[in-house]
Amino acid sequence: MSDSRRWTTPSELAEYTFCPRAQFYRRSSDPPSSDAAIAGEEYHRRHLSSERWRDEHSRTAWLALAVGLALFAVAVAVLFL
Repeated sequence: MSDSRRWTTPSELAEYTFCPRAQFYRRSSDPPSSDAAIAGEEYHRRHLSSERWRDEHSRTAWLALAVGLALFAVAVAVLFL
C-alpha cells in the first residue's frame, strides 16, 4: 500500500525559511503581477546574481581580504612601533 501523502523535503524547508511564498509560486502556474511581486522578483534576481558572482570570483574576494589584512597589519605596525 503506497503512501499518497507528499512529504516535505529538507531543501523545501530551507526554501520556505528563505521565502515563505516560494513554494506557492513554484506550484502555481501564473504568479500575480503586483508591485510587491515585481519587487520580490527583482530582489531574488539581485541576490542570485551576487551569489553567482561570489561563486565565480571567490579567488578575487580572498585576495581582496588578504590585501586588506596586510594593509591593516602595516598600519598597526607603523602606529605602535
